[in-house]
Amino acid sequence: MAEEEETKEEESTSKEKKSGNMLLIIIIVVLFLIIIIGGVVAFLLMGDDAEDMSQSSAPQEKVAKKSKKHKSIEFDNARQLSDIGTLYPLDTFTVNLKSDSGRRYLKATLSLELEGEELPLELDAKTAVLRDRIIRILSSKTLEEISSKKGKLKVSQQIMDTLNAMISDGEIKGIYFTEFVIQ
Repeated sequence: MAEEEETKEEESTSKEKKSGNMLLIIIIVVLFLIIIIGGVVAFLLMGDDAEDMSQSSAPQEKVAKKSKKHKSIEFDNARQLSDIGTLYPLDTFTVNLKSDSGRRYLKATLSLELEGEELPLELDAKTAVLRDRIIRILSSKTLEEISSKKGKLKVSQQIMDTLNAMISDGEIKGIYFTEFVIQ
């Protein structure tokens, strides 16, 4: 009888060890999966910044291949302040960003870099139309589209292309955000 109790105790302790080992293996596997998923998410989130850095160090040949009609906005740190043309400041824009809840808004102030002596006069005459076009562009963007450096460059290029299509006395060479607040 005592032998039967001992074998039952041994079987129950071996079952407890097996279930304890199985539980430990499951916990390790779950932790491993969490680490892998976290790494993938971090890589994807950091991917935009790494891509932006590689684009800014691209050779000048790639920049020359872009649209000949309008110069691409590439912010080069080596660009001298004396190379910047006349700046035309615009009033602050406050727009709702495109979203499901409508709770996000953007407050942006920007200046236009002009090429052409008569262009400021033309811009003064078309201020209402310019503001309307910029507001339409900014309000059509989502938080995800404008929160990265690449997104801001894309919006700047879109604004520049739209405004250049409207003017005839010169060209807008660049867009500079002097204030950019998302809430």
